[in-house]
Amino acid sequence: LAEGDIGSHFPPSDERWRNAESLVFLRFAVGLMKEAGYKVANLDSTVHLERPKLRPSIDEIRHQIADALEVETARISVKAKTGEGVDAVGKREAVRADCVILLERA
Repeated sequence: LAEGDIGSHFPPSDERWRNAESLVFLRFAVGLMKEAGYKVANLDSTVHLERPKLRPSIDEIRHQIADALEVETARISVKAKTGEGVDAVGKREAVRADCVILLERA
């Protein structure tokens, strides 16, 4: 959509966004998407972390993301990977998330 990064909409200097639930930001992005005339075709994401193990929660995570994006859960993919003891993720110093979303004209 080329609408700027998250900081341009929710400046880190604005205290009201401190500790805000991430779904607030996602729902805002959905509003921008709908205003521009798009809808979600699908979403593919991978969360890289050692702990906690996400497998028991992946179905619920998919459902919550689908609900926020206003699409069927079948369009949402969430995978979890560990760092296998390598790099900051593997040493439990960091968590990384990658996400690709395909939009189509509504």
